[in-house]
Amino acid sequence: MSHISGALGAFTLTIGGRPVAGGPAFDVFNPATGRVVAAAPDCTREQLDEAVAAARAAFPAWAALAVAERRRFLVSMADAVDEHTQELAGLVVLEQGKPRPVAVAEVAGLALWLRQTAGLELPETVNQDDGERWSVTRRLPLGVVAAITPWNYPVGQASFKVGPALLAGNTVVLKPSAFTPLANLRLGELWRDLLPAGVVNVVADSGSLGSWVTGHPGFDKISFTGSTQTGRKVMASAAQHLARVTLELGGNDAAIVLPDVDVKEVAPQLFWAAFANSGQICLATKRLYVHEDVYDDLACELVRLAGQVRVGDPSESEVDLGPVSNRRQYETVVSLLRDCRDHGYRFLAGGLPEDGDGGWFVAPTLVDDPPESSRIVREEQFGPVLPLLKYRDVDDAVQRANAGEYALGASVWAGDPEAGQEVAARLEAGTVWVNEVMHLDPLVPFGGRKQSGIGVESGLAGLLEFTEPQTLSVRRSPR
Repeated sequence: MSHISGALGAFTLTIGGRPVAGGPAFDVFNPATGRVVAAAPDCTREQLDEAVAAARAAFPAWAALAVAERRRFLVSMADAVDEHTQELAGLVVLEQGKPRPVAVAEVAGLALWLRQTAGLELPETVNQDDGERWSVTRRLPLGVVAAITPWNYPVGQASFKVGPALLAGNTVVLKPSAFTPLANLRLGELWRDLLPAGVVNVVADSGSLGSWVTGHPGFDKISFTGSTQTGRKVMASAAQHLARVTLELGGNDAAIVLPDVDVKEVAPQLFWAAFANSGQICLATKRLYVHEDVYDDLACELVRLAGQVRVGDPSESEVDLGPVSNRRQYETVVSLLRDCRDHGYRFLAGGLPEDGDGGWFVAPTLVDDPPESSRIVREEQFGPVLPLLKYRDVDDAVQRANAGEYALGASVWAGDPEAGQEVAARLEAGTVWVNEVMHLDPLVPFGGRKQSGIGVESGLAGLLEFTEPQTLSVRRSPR
């Protein structure tokens, strides 16, 4: 497709409150078929400059609004999302490949995050208030924020950035992944009639725009979610202009299963901890350490569950898991599976997909106790593959779980929650759960340690990432 048209209609960039056609269009693929389903407008460098200029021009008036006014705008944005939930979810299904109920939940999450974020308060700290001096530290907006979102949760990830940036008084240029631009472009179309011109701008690209954004001198803040490798490049580019950064990066999250668990009770939770969204979640369980006393029983339960899951086109009813979201990630997952096969690691379920001309499907795959040195253990698979790793001593399990460069999330599964908490306290991760995983809340911050990121998102701490402190000091008595 060489023009912006098709069954879905025309998509436009949103710049300065106006629809902009963009440059030559680029193709958007349906991962369930591998076929082109739409074309999206490709933002030119000049149009990026226009978007930044529009955001800069809108910033003073937006920052000057009372926080209560900005709250009302966030609520109206959430209302618009609610009114178009099914439409937006349909776009997510088409371009990302998750089943419709999961896509609907993602869109509903955007509305929830906007509303909950709107209720946060920007703190002011009175440092001194006496006859000599009044001193207060308050939080001020940074300016223009670049919000760069990934393809695994194209709408959901926007909620972690756009809402708090706006509430804090910043203006935004939102850039979705080249693989999943459609739902975000549609959000721009919905929101541009609700907000003052230039407060939220939405641009899309076929691949070059990311580096233009991170190196652009007009941004005061870069909020990026993506791989650790790309995050390093983002930080280097932002450093040229001392732009602030929040980086939510890769994870190779470990789960430790203690020997006192009820296997049948925890098995379904562990299965979906690893395979929800076809494993394409930064906080998904990607290494499962199981005590030798329950290893065989848990492995059998996971194999049984894998055999019951229906993998297919997410537009069809009763499909549990869709495809890997894009060809590049599919090839990464297949490469890891080939490495497992070539090294003789046993597949308990799933395995290498058969060649075909359909979509990018990989069945839920369980790998039986590969060595710690294997690629499937050391690398983030970001797909429906889970290594099961046997341990005897919990100290050994903790040491192995803490190994490596990633430290985003982790979980411990125990019949005795207090014993689980003791193990959890020893794990090096930004968030550690006991007897649950991937529980997020708009009012609770999350972020990574080590190479899994810088800064946090959500909650008051996430809101403060879009501000900087200013101290005002007034001397009341003469010297």
